[in-house]
This record gives sequence, structure tokens and C-alpha cells, in this order.
Amino acid sequence: MRTASYVASASALGLALAAPLEKRQAAGALTDPDILNFALTLEHLEATFYAQGLANFSASDFPSAQVYANIQQISADEASHVQFLTSALSAAGASPFQACTYDFSSVTSATAMLATAQVLEGVGVSAYLGAAGSINNTDYLTAAGSILTVEARHNAYIRYSNGYSPFPAPYETPLSPNEVVTLAAPFLASCPSGSQLTLTGFPAIKVNTTAPAVGSPVALSVTNTSAIPSGSTVYCGIISGVGAPAFTTYANGQCDIPANTTAGQVYIVLSSSNTGIADGTTLAGPAVVELGTKNETATAGSSNSSSGGSSGGSSSGGSSSGSSTSGGLPRFTSQVGAVGLSLALGLVAALAM
Repeated sequence: MRTASYVASASALGLALAAPLEKRQAAGALTDPDILNFALTLEHLEATFYAQGLANFSASDFPSAQVYANIQQISADEASHVQFLTSALSAAGASPFQACTYDFSSVTSATAMLATAQVLEGVGVSAYLGAAGSINNTDYLTAAGSILTVEARHNAYIRYSNGYSPFPAPYETPLSPNEVVTLAAPFLASCPSGSQLTLTGFPAIKVNTTAPAVGSPVALSVTNTSAIPSGSTVYCGIISGVGAPAFTTYANGQCDIPANTTAGQVYIVLSSSNTGIADGTTLAGPAVVELGTKNETATAGSSNSSSGGSSGGSSSGGSSSGSSTSGGLPRFTSQVGAVGLSLALGLVAALAM
């Protein structure tokens, strides 16, 4: 049985990790068990999301019986990820985090469930990819890479089911743990004692443009207005893929999306710097913006309405007033880099050198 084999594998992984757990990263950095508990927190969220959605909606609520069946399989996969990470952490002598209480009140239909799933799965991929370069133990890295590739398959299928390209960009986008916590926070009502992440998110950003498009401005508002300093220049950092983020100026509550931005799930942060994005210079965000290949867009919690005919391509008029600048080096250069990205995909052979 698949579940039994997963548990056995997790136990073996935990035993392999028991000794290396004493080797810690630099003071103040996340340890390997910290990162796995971070992943477990996201898997708990996804597993509960799918379980509640399937309990609330029937097969007839979904676009087809096949979509419903595949969502059931995705739900089973997420539950397996929870079991695997829990068993591995326990076997290694670490305390696995318990599930939190979640708020999915915005998911009021199967259509909204699929739209939210698209965002959650995309964020999940970004979370694993962003944390990969900080994992020291190769066994942990292999396990995380194995889960990452499955999450990417989930995301591709859900995107396709929602009428979007399943592979809109040549590279996935890594996010830092604090950026991921910012996006997950709206769904976390409360967490048990001992199962609370020590990470701190940033003020949330609300996307006020219903159909963001490449080459056009997108209206944003920050929930905590005091996070944006008055009289100072604030920059929009557009994060897509593994290259350097693009920067435009945040003015009049808007960020311009550069014309060369890659399609797909893109993240926007507000930053005090236009030379790179780091936790120390992030003022708010990220926000999730979907730049659909057929001029379709979706944001967290919103319904995705797939109209048959799409207007022709992305907006070309209004090449935005603020010029776009590149942030220099790609993000996560010191953590992920070329080797780290390969490791994130489970290609751990490079570590043998």
C-alpha cells in the first residue's frame, strides 16, 4: 500500500537524519528541522483546504467528474505529504508541528476553490524552491525536492483546469519564508502552542485591479498604511522566475507591470530599495498577480471565470510612465544559485563532489 511505504520511507529518513541534526546552521538562521516544519505548516494548510473543499462541494459542482476525481487525488497527496513530514521529523527527534485552525470562508463555491487552489499551489512551489538552498542535509533536500515536483504537477493541472497555461514560464519563482508567511497568514486563524512559526510576515497588499495585464499599471493598497513611509520613494519589485526582479516606482497607489514580464503567477512587493529585494528592505507584500496567457487573471480567493474568447494578448498601450529597472543579481544567489536550483528539483548528484 502506498501510505505504508511512505511511512516506512519517512522513518528511514528520520533515522538517517538523527545524527546530522546536531549540525546547525549559523546562529539566527533556520535549521533543517525548522525548514521542514515550515514545509509541514504549508502542507497542513493545503491538506485541510482540499479536505474541507471536498466536504463542502460535490462532483456536480466542479467542471467535470474528472476534475473532481483529480482534486480528490491531490487531496490525498497533500495528506500523504503531511504524514511523511510528520513521521520524518518525529523519527529524527524533532517535534512536528500540528495543524492550525484555518479560515477558508472566502471559498464559497467549487469555482472559487479551484481559483484559490491555483494560488496556493503556486505559492507552495515558490516556498519549497526558496527554502531549498538553505537546507544542509542532503536527505532532507531530496525529500523536499520530491514533494516540490509533485506540487508543481498539482499547480500545472489546476492551472489547466482553470483555463490557464499549465506551464506559463520557463522558470519557477522562489520566495523567502517570510514572504510565504505573508501570503499564508490570511488563512491562519490560530495555531496550537508549540506549532507556531517564528517567522514574521509583512503587511499585506490588496490587488484592486480586476484584470492586471503586462505593460499596464495595477492598483494596490496596503492594509497597514503606516508601513509605507510618507515623503520617501517606494518601489514596486516585480518577482518572476529566478532572474533579477524588475523595479518600477510606486505612485498614486499603482505599480506598472513592465512589458517584458513573464506570464503566470507573479509576485509584487513594495520596497525601499530598487537594487534588490530582501527582508530588510521590504515594506509590504508580496501580492499575487496572475498574468494569464489569454488575458485572464485570478487572485487569491476570487472566482476564475473562463470566458471563451479572449482579447488579443497583453495590453500594449500605456507603456507605463515609470521606467522599469533591473535589480542586478538574481534573487537567492547566495542560497540557491545554479546548484541550489538543481538540488531543489531533487538533482542531488552535484553534492557528491
